[in-house]
Amino acid sequence: MKRIKSIIETLGASFFPIGEGIFGRFLLIILMAFGIASHQVFAAEITTSVDRNPVSIDESFKIFFTASDTPDGDPDFAPLEQDFSIINQGQSSSSSWVNGTYSKSIRWTVEVTANKPGNLVIPAIKFGNDASNPLPVVVTQGTATGDSANTNEEIFLEVKATPEQLYVQSQVLYTIRLYRRVDVAQAELSEPELADAVIEKLGEDSNYNTVVDGVSYLVTERKYAIFPQKSGTMTIKPLSLTAAVIMDRQPDFRDFFGSRMTKTKRVLSKEVTLNVKPAPSSFTGKDWLAAEKLELSQEWSGDIQQMKVGEPLTRTLTLRGEGTTVGQLPELNKVVTDANLKTYPDQPVLNEQKLPGGISASRQEKIALIPATAGKHVLPAIEIPWFNTKSQAVEIARIPETTINVVGAIDNQPETTKPPKLLATPITKAESNTQVPVNNGVLQSSIWLWVSLFLALGWMATVIYFLQRRPKNQIPDDKEINRLKRETSLKESAKKLKEACASNDAQAAKKALLEWGKQKFDASSLGSIADNCDARLRDEILYLNNALYSKDNNEWTGKKLMQAFTENKAREKVASNDEAVLEPLHRL
Repeated sequence: MKRIKSIIETLGASFFPIGEGIFGRFLLIILMAFGIASHQVFAAEITTSVDRNPVSIDESFKIFFTASDTPDGDPDFAPLEQDFSIINQGQSSSSSWVNGTYSKSIRWTVEVTANKPGNLVIPAIKFGNDASNPLPVVVTQGTATGDSANTNEEIFLEVKATPEQLYVQSQVLYTIRLYRRVDVAQAELSEPELADAVIEKLGEDSNYNTVVDGVSYLVTERKYAIFPQKSGTMTIKPLSLTAAVIMDRQPDFRDFFGSRMTKTKRVLSKEVTLNVKPAPSSFTGKDWLAAEKLELSQEWSGDIQQMKVGEPLTRTLTLRGEGTTVGQLPELNKVVTDANLKTYPDQPVLNEQKLPGGISASRQEKIALIPATAGKHVLPAIEIPWFNTKSQAVEIARIPETTINVVGAIDNQPETTKPPKLLATPITKAESNTQVPVNNGVLQSSIWLWVSLFLALGWMATVIYFLQRRPKNQIPDDKEINRLKRETSLKESAKKLKEACASNDAQAAKKALLEWGKQKFDASSLGSIADNCDARLRDEILYLNNALYSKDNNEWTGKKLMQAFTENKAREKVASNDEAVLEPLHRL
């Protein structure tokens, strides 16, 4: 009811600022009745997530309850206390307005520790009449530290790569844990380095408390996803942490200016060696694709058994993968050889999410199909071979052969039946004196006619009011004009690059990249442009550069460059502004 009341108040403030009048009260009553009757339609969706899973029984972890709308009531966290102990809780909210669309997010954060090890379930939490979804979580018996752990130290680093034995382009989860039992004023942590690999930071850092050999530590955990791009033995260099450690918490330990005295400490992690194997010989697919999970699906905008000649129908193909990047997902649309079935593919929609458990990517392609003749038309099966890194086996994501049935041409709209004309009958004097009984139905229709007319006038008045308040178009300034010119130039350069890659024209691709890089980074060479791009696009640009000036005259194909370029654009849209260094861990 709290959310329904909020909606009603918003509508009332927009359409009836005075808040008085018979009609305003009448509308309020109708909206409340409608809201009560259809409460389930407005039920807020509340998702549950954790900062990591699994967790140790001697570690604290955070549970997040996120809603995209105001729930029906305040949360009741009492069911959590059956298997967990609540340490702290808080609430935050955010809102945004992007491309004319308003979005809102409310998050409740509950820090807990588990009361027992095992496979536990975070129960559904009620928010008035709304509720969150339950979530399983694995609680292990105790904390297992790496070889680098040394509980005699007041601050140390632990790094772990999972797995260390893998196939090329598979995902490696690289986890960094900073253990400390002292206060730190400021800290800076280096980034992992690995040649010929794509490295992506996963989400935000998590902080929790743990006990190692009877000693309490505050832990800051950071995760990366690493995708080695070549086989062989590869080594992730040791990370370096430089921290300003507060010498003592007592007020006597201050310098001349009254600041806490600190000492600088530098800590190194161990190096991690990866054994990267080439694609197995059992894989016979055209393009190597390694993932933890892959799903291929299709949807239709209408009934494929009742298509009509000349009437378009849209086919949506979606490929979702876990443990793989969006650049590794192949094209989905198969060439249709049926001359009587025209296809019009749209630009693919690429999406990539950086989750605590790894990279999740999707590729969606929409194709409009227009049949030219009646009958049955067969679309070929779509098969995507891929290597399952969990089961270590080759699998095939498949959409079987699809048959569509075209029944005929689009039906012409039937002519609207005209109402019969009423004959004018002269009224005699006797008939004019005859009393005609009043029809209650006509009277009710008349009342509702006036109510509808009144509603229409109110709507028109509201539209006129907002049109008058709408600000007049402003003449763009020089800065805005330059921005628009730059965007137009970037689009033109990207279009030229696409054409060059499609025709495998290396010189034209170089020219298009130079135009694009000049506008994007103010760079004048392929090398400097590559330095400003992500690893995959950088490698493809350097490969193009080598192909142009190599003596071997190797034949260059532009497909991989265009895929990397498209992936780079998708990353720019979805990537968050990750910090390059570790934020200050603690400040007094």
